[in-house]
Amino acid sequence: MTHKWNYQPITPEQAETSHELAKETGISPILSRLLVARGITTAEESRKFFRPQLHDLYDPFLLKDMNVAVERLNRAMGRKERILIYGDYDVDGTTAVALVYKFIQQFYSNIDYYIPDRYTEGYGVSTQGIDYAAETGVSLVIVLDCGIKAVEEIAYAREKGIDFIICDHHVPDDVLPPAIAILNAKRADNTYPYEHLSGCGVGFKFMQAFALSNNIEFFHLIPLLDLVAVSIASDIVPIMGENRILAYHGLKQLNSNPSVGLKAIIDICGLTGKELFVSDIVFRIGPRINASGRIQNGKEAVALLVEKDLSAALEKARQINQYNETRKDLDKTMTDEANRIVEELDGLADRRSIVIYNEEWHKGVIGIVASRLTEVYYRPAVVLTRTGNMATGSARSVAGFDVYKAIEHCRDLLENFGGHTYAAGLSMKVEKVPAFIERFEDFVAQNITPEQTSAIIDIHAEIDFKDITHKFFNDLKKFNPFGPDNPKPVFCTYNVYDYGTSKVVGRDQEHIKLELVDNKSNNIMNGIAFGQSSHVRLIKSKHSFDICYTIEENVYKRGEVQLQIEDIKPHQEPKAES
Repeated sequence: MTHKWNYQPITPEQAETSHELAKETGISPILSRLLVARGITTAEESRKFFRPQLHDLYDPFLLKDMNVAVERLNRAMGRKERILIYGDYDVDGTTAVALVYKFIQQFYSNIDYYIPDRYTEGYGVSTQGIDYAAETGVSLVIVLDCGIKAVEEIAYAREKGIDFIICDHHVPDDVLPPAIAILNAKRADNTYPYEHLSGCGVGFKFMQAFALSNNIEFFHLIPLLDLVAVSIASDIVPIMGENRILAYHGLKQLNSNPSVGLKAIIDICGLTGKELFVSDIVFRIGPRINASGRIQNGKEAVALLVEKDLSAALEKARQINQYNETRKDLDKTMTDEANRIVEELDGLADRRSIVIYNEEWHKGVIGIVASRLTEVYYRPAVVLTRTGNMATGSARSVAGFDVYKAIEHCRDLLENFGGHTYAAGLSMKVEKVPAFIERFEDFVAQNITPEQTSAIIDIHAEIDFKDITHKFFNDLKKFNPFGPDNPKPVFCTYNVYDYGTSKVVGRDQEHIKLELVDNKSNNIMNGIAFGQSSHVRLIKSKHSFDICYTIEENVYKRGEVQLQIEDIKPHQEPKAES
């Protein structure tokens, strides 16, 4: 794969601001430019960025309907009503249910939780779930990470005398469900200063408001922040603004004193004793929680996350780990099949989207397959399978393209859809699939840019090896936690040479272990280039080359810096900055 390096130097005005910021804060001018690129222009803003404080969280009562939601919950508890916590079967939904259930359960016992079955009920609020609530005497349902489009279902619940409080972060339709309260910062009449909370984050704000209304000290909420961090990382929401505060302190909690259920997952992942980062959640912890809803039922994930006994939690974690192994096998088989289908599509080179359908595929894994296709083909992808007489699917997008809008454009063909910019779910009658493929492709072709369908690496700064000091690295670490809107910085260094000791490594000799020098310092930098052994001839040619990379801590030599190489190219003189 040939990557294009995209490096856009900051403007002269930004350069001047970053120069002042570097003087005021004492950080490297290189890093101050990264702050300015993130919209951080003053010493006070940089202090809040580097040291997020819980007291800077917004007042939860700024969320529209929060007063109504808290009053209804307080009334339910005062009247000893039965309360059901209902949520989606993915990581965001199950962590949200676990968080709200755990917090309320400290003060109230007439409470239950419910996760719909992906295969028999599908996404969101189901009539089956409402019937369960009615049969078990529930009069208040708190629904998390879904519900914003459940107009008919919640009307059905009202007929049965069941009230709903919706805590969601997905894009609403023009008509909102007839719920008692709808907490969603993406509402057209939103009054909240931050609209990018995860579903679990909305649940946390509800509990924060509930605590305030009952004079419960904030420190009682802090143990729940590990769940919020897991949801933020797994649901790929921006990690700036309020989410940065929640993720920062959630990771702190996850590293210092995780809940019993998460501690069990950390142990099963082999991460005990290691400092955990967003990447550990995304690639290790999150997929195991998700596997429960993909392979069996998300209720098992909630049971683990609310478990109080470690030995019981470890047993549940082992079962969920087994689901994850099954998921990985399905993932590989389906991805291989999907790639074969895509390669045989007519006019693939001219298509700007990929939509494929296979009625035999496992519904629980199609979202992962869609993600794999976007990574390989750099196009928005929709993967569909069959459930009864319906084609149900998952969509994933490429950077900068709103796949939700593309699906919304086809809404007259759909029975149901929901989601956000980079991920969405949808269902339609099987006979509508060909029309959907055509309409979706037309919309994407008219709205996507060439850059969004290219293999591009965004470069954040050009540096020399002499710039990579211990202080530079320690200041760089303060940019954590990384994620959308705060990506891990990718640096480039031009005109570097093999020190003479670089070599291929790995079981199949697929990686390169590098020792490099540049022509501006005597520093020898260690690096690792995963899956890039094809570049070894260039590296060993004694000619200079250019690299782009992230800067990591060597896990085997604590305190030592290592470059993780993203790409290698023959040396070209860099263009002069404009």
